[in-house]
Amino acid sequence: MAKVFDNLYPQLLEFSNLYEAWQKAAKGKRGCPAAASFEMNLADELIRLQRELTDQTWQPGEYYSFYIRDPKKRLVSAAPFRDRVVHHALHNITEAIYDNTFIGDSYANRKGKGTHAAIDKAQRLMRRYPYVLQCDLRQFFPSIDHAVMESLLYRKITDEKIRWLMRQIVKSGEGILTGEYQMVYFPGDDLFAVNRPRGLPIGNLTSQFWANVYLNELDQFVKRELGCRGYVRYVDDFLLFADSKAQLWQWKTAIREFLFGLRLALHEKSSTVYPITSGIPFLGFRLYTDHRRLKRKNGVNFQRRLQRYYREYARGELSHEDLNQRIQGWVAHVKRADTWGLRRNLFAKSVPVRKVTGRGRKVA
Repeated sequence: MAKVFDNLYPQLLEFSNLYEAWQKAAKGKRGCPAAASFEMNLADELIRLQRELTDQTWQPGEYYSFYIRDPKKRLVSAAPFRDRVVHHALHNITEAIYDNTFIGDSYANRKGKGTHAAIDKAQRLMRRYPYVLQCDLRQFFPSIDHAVMESLLYRKITDEKIRWLMRQIVKSGEGILTGEYQMVYFPGDDLFAVNRPRGLPIGNLTSQFWANVYLNELDQFVKRELGCRGYVRYVDDFLLFADSKAQLWQWKTAIREFLFGLRLALHEKSSTVYPITSGIPFLGFRLYTDHRRLKRKNGVNFQRRLQRYYREYARGELSHEDLNQRIQGWVAHVKRADTWGLRRNLFAKSVPVRKVTGRGRKVA
């Protein structure tokens, strides 16, 4: 019998856990007004949160939503800072419970995993198998069904107060992504299926991690039921490798039908089988057995961002430290591919000089 966990809520309420949650939520955000305001009255704010959670009177606040391109256009919704502290407090005590059930081939939002580890694994599998089935899910975060999500979370945790908190966070996402969702009907649905609560805000720590809880069902199916040995998943992008095309097409049909139970659908156009000699577009790169290239549009997008960073720096809106950090972060990401020429051309020009004001002082 699978192990379940009870009496976790007292651990969540411990001041040390809330303090650690604040540290994680504030990392890289100390200059933001909401984070700075919270820090000014840190002890009082944490005690207030502790009281609200103890009394179960805590309510999620309003989200701030905005669009990004990464490279697809996505609606990101940021929770208020104090809510993010609660998300971290919950994550601190539940992460290991779920992570211990995940397979090793799930790479997103997990310690010791990440984008580059997923790419490395995909390339190793390319050297072993001649064919790949590449899949992604249609409107994944907007499609996540609240009833299914809660049932999967509750499987491992019986603590009713933890379940209450999870339910509050799940419910807070209702309606946020309605405009991003086009209705999909599944076998057995009636007309009222359109009213099912769905959608997890992309900006939440809980959403990112719970996506793995949700898709762990798919991972287990692929590994245990289909018996696929060559598998990699990063959020809703996943690859299956095999020795024959026929096998992969059969697996695609089985996966499509399995996903009905999770109320998810494959993106049929981009979910297809092809030989690995064509190269695999995966996580912003095109992979080959012996090298990898950055997708052209990713290079173009960064060039635009770099020009914006330079303008912000020249106006004094971005510090030299922040500018350098952003550039070095991108370089660290792309230097694992054949990008030397691109990097040389991008950084051939010197950084713009800041404007000066008053008595010749640089704008701070």
